[in-house]
Amino acid sequence: MASQPTTSSEAPPSKSSEQSKSAESSAPPAASSSTAPVATATPEAPKLSGAELKKRAKAEKQAKRAAAKAGGQGDGHPEASQPKKDTPQKGSQKKGQQQPRQSAGAQQKGKQQSKGQEAGAVSQAKKEVDIPLRAAPKSTPDNRVFRQFSIYRRTSLENINKDVHPAVLAFGLQLSSYQICGSTARCIGMLKCFKSVIRDYTIPPDNTLARHFIPHCLSAQVEYIKSARPTSIGMGNAIRHLKDAIVKVDPEMPEADAKAHLLEVIDTFINERIRAADTVIVNAAVAKIKDGDIILTYANSSIIKKVLLAAHARGKKFITIVVDSKPLYEGKYLVQDLSNAGLETEYVLVAAIAHVMPRATKVLLGAHAMMADGRLFSRIGTAVVGLAAHERHIPCIVCCESYKFTERVYVDSYAGNELAPSEELLPHDSEREAWRREMEVKPQLQVLNLLYDLTPAEYVDMIVTELGNLPPSSVPAILRMLEGKAA
Repeated sequence: MASQPTTSSEAPPSKSSEQSKSAESSAPPAASSSTAPVATATPEAPKLSGAELKKRAKAEKQAKRAAAKAGGQGDGHPEASQPKKDTPQKGSQKKGQQQPRQSAGAQQKGKQQSKGQEAGAVSQAKKEVDIPLRAAPKSTPDNRVFRQFSIYRRTSLENINKDVHPAVLAFGLQLSSYQICGSTARCIGMLKCFKSVIRDYTIPPDNTLARHFIPHCLSAQVEYIKSARPTSIGMGNAIRHLKDAIVKVDPEMPEADAKAHLLEVIDTFINERIRAADTVIVNAAVAKIKDGDIILTYANSSIIKKVLLAAHARGKKFITIVVDSKPLYEGKYLVQDLSNAGLETEYVLVAAIAHVMPRATKVLLGAHAMMADGRLFSRIGTAVVGLAAHERHIPCIVCCESYKFTERVYVDSYAGNELAPSEELLPHDSEREAWRREMEVKPQLQVLNLLYDLTPAEYVDMIVTELGNLPPSSVPAILRMLEGKAA
């Protein structure tokens, strides 16, 4: 009875004896006798279940991670701290799989070991997949502050949506080339284009204006305008105002009456929220200007130009200092208009702000938008002018229409800003072409050309709106008032 297990255990080696002749010289003579105890010991080593193998692999993975952390990661790459013996283990595993099986017990034990090694290999593969996610940044500069901005601007009519109106196409090209510049001019130009779109629009059969116009017509116009240049806060408020009016159109209203109603809504917004508001703001701001004042302003704000021209027309004697900077040099257009009207005007760059600010008696600034916390979002360089005025205790007055107020709150100038191409910092085409070639040679070099900045509320003394003169802390009250009127 004791010889039967021996014959059964010797049967498998007889099949592979020819394959293992080359290893007989190195194998000890007692190898055949040692196989019998292995066969009798197999019942004492039960086969591990899948859950147990998974648990063992998880424990091995945790142990390797703990060893990697204890050994230190040096340059921040986890693969640098892993032992180099992991890679030879894979090769040795393959060699072990090619060795002949000597007994049934060894075969079963080999299967268990191979399963454990496979589980370890799977866990190691998962760990290798996770390595790039935890790897340290490359040696090249990681300019994450640039990644939220897009400098793409549509400058041609290639691959455009067929639903874009010709008037909107022309308007987008004027935006991208700065032929139409300034938040007020851009908003008025956009609304006039929407009027042309509404006039040429026809409601398809079995559809209504409210259900079809916004998704199939208006959205295409807005997306094209955004591709030419990002919309301003005022433009976004005007678009929401128009969409709200479209949704409220009665489905039973005839098409001609519905279109006439929308045209009237646009005209009312332009006349009341922009033009009439400008008139009220001009009258209130002119009252702040006295004879002998030296008014300092920055860039080229349309509402500030109206204020200065109106004050001159009413016979007030004052001097205007226009501060300007790259990349657009808008202030030179304001200087030209004021000089043609007979105003005494001086022109300096923002680098000389510390020299001209002591002479100023008041600072008048335009606004791109007013944040809910009272901060001023305007042309880049405005914050420098506000800071210089605040240090000299010179009154800083901001003229802004209420349609530019927003409930947003920006904590820095990188949120919601607009990034212009870096070559626009250079005035001449030859310099821009040389700069483009330089950028191609040095792709790691990135230049930040922001168009707006954020002025803290403590630098602003007064905001002149069509709803009255108020401090920056009263902006939330104006927003609640406007929200109540819209409801």
